Amino acid sequence: MRSGRVLAVLTAVALAASACGDDGAAATTPTGGNGGPSGTLTVFAAASLTDVFTALGEQLEAENDGLTVQFNFAGSSALATQLTQGAPADVFASANGAQMSVVTDAGLADGDPTVFTANVLQIAVPAGNPAEVTGLADFAREELALAVCAPDVPCGAAAEDVFAAAGVTPRPDTQEEDVRAALTKVELGEVDAALVYATDVVAAGDAVEGISVPEAEDAVNDYPLCTLAGAPNPDAARAFVDLVLSDEGQQALQDAGFRAP
Repeated sequence: MRSGRVLAVLTAVALAASACGDDGAAATTPTGGNGGPSGTLTVFAAASLTDVFTALGEQLEAENDGLTVQFNFAGSSALATQLTQGAPADVFASANGAQMSVVTDAGLADGDPTVFTANVLQIAVPAGNPAEVTGLADFAREELALAVCAPDVPCGAAAEDVFAAAGVTPRPDTQEEDVRAALTKVELGEVDAALVYATDVVAAGDAVEGISVPEAEDAVNDYPLCTLAGAPNPDAARAFVDLVLSDEGQQALQDAGFRAP
């Protein structure tokens, strides 16, 4: 984003009917000099979407004079809680269906959510893999410093499924509230390994190395998004969702390591 602000919104024009409906279309929002949406768009999105959504938001800003896109990136469970407690936003993108259900069950979604991408877990280790981690079995080694996501966030729920499939009882030293926090501990060398998303390994570049986990195929996370009922800027929300669901947006997600929905 132009100022690195946190906060966010999503919605789509062409696919608004399927991506949370288009009841919000009745609301009016200002238009920019080019006839497109303007004002502030607020998107609440899972932490694993930070890099790709930030880039898409910057693109939307460049295409629409007077539009500012703000993102709130965090664990999906924290975002769902904020929304149910009344936090204003235009779009919500969750890293799993369970946290989206928290929002839809509260009547906060404008229609049915749309799954727009998917993700799988991978082991992240510091560059060079000094602890010589080879797989999930190493998460039972007491001598290692290990990080996972807390079980109430999507990456943590998926990790529980993956460990169960592998028959491993993990001994983590820390449970982080979002996947980027777990990744940061690897980047800083504070842990020997963490179970994060494959996309986070891609985002970290040379700072970490990734180790594939076959059992992760048993716990693929689908990512749904929806426009929120009463969105302050429904036009901008639809424009953002339209971009995310477009061929260009889908290619950006796949370039970041996400899977096609």
